[in-house]
Order: sequence, then C-alpha cells, then structure tokens
Amino acid sequence: MPVISRIVSVVLRVAEIFFGAIVAGIIGHYLDKLDNIDPWPQARWIYTEVVAGVSILLALLWLIPCSFGFFLFPIDIILSLAWFAAFGILVDAIHKLNCGSIWHWNNFLSGDTCGRWKAAEAFAFISAIVWLASGIVGVWFTFRKDGSTGRRRWNRSAV
Repeated sequence: MPVISRIVSVVLRVAEIFFGAIVAGIIGHYLDKLDNIDPWPQARWIYTEVVAGVSILLALLWLIPCSFGFFLFPIDIILSLAWFAAFGILVDAIHKLNCGSIWHWNNFLSGDTCGRWKAAEAFAFISAIVWLASGIVGVWFTFRKDGSTGRRRWNRSAV
C-alpha cells in the first residue's frame, strides 16, 4: 500500500503546483494592472498571492520522493485552511463586481474580468481541497497499521 500512497501524493503535489500557479498568475495580473487602488483589497490579493507562492514552493520541495513528506501533514492542513481563507477573500471581493452568483462558473473560460476572477476563485477552492486531501493521505500514511505484524508503524503496541 505505500506505493499507492506515494503515487497519490505525487499526483496531489503536481496538482497543488498547477492550481497555485494558476491563482498566482491571475491575482498577479490584477496586482500589476490595478496598482492605484485602495490598500485593503490590494492587501487581500497580496495575501492570496503569498499563499499561492508558499504553496508552489512547498509542493515543489515535497515532490521529492522521500517519506518525510508524509509526516508534514499538519502543514498540509494549515495550507488548506489558508487556501480556504483565500477563497473567502476572493468571494468577498467578487460581491463588489457585478458578476452574478459566486457558484455560477459558466463564464469561467471567458477573457473578461468576471471570468478571470471566477477562475481564480474556483482554483483557490480546488487548491484548498487538494491540500486537504494531501493532508489526509499524510495522516493515513503516518497512522496506518502494518498488516504483517499487527503493530503500529513505529513498532509500539496499540495499548
């Protein structure tokens, strides 16, 4: 079973890099174009950009095939919470635009402002889910029972 968890972990790490890069690119575009705005929305976007950058960096580091990446599941869960906060920030900011419902993603691929904003929102949510799934895989890998001996991973009894 460790082979399956390693394959799943690699797939999740690649997805984390991909989704983080998409959000970083979209939000970076907005930060570049709209530099003369009120500092409060800009601070929210900078937070989202920092979360995306940290996610890309850590996913690249943890993509290296070592077992220590599974034991860092608390950081995966913390990053998942940070992505959920970034998603909430993006949802709060979209209310100021006239783009319709936050869950209405049909103009997702259009090149207009609402389409790009909803793409950033969608990929931030998906990234949060992927980081959470990566944390769950880490928890499962760390606390699973060894099938051959019936003992825990570090040869301690369950009592």
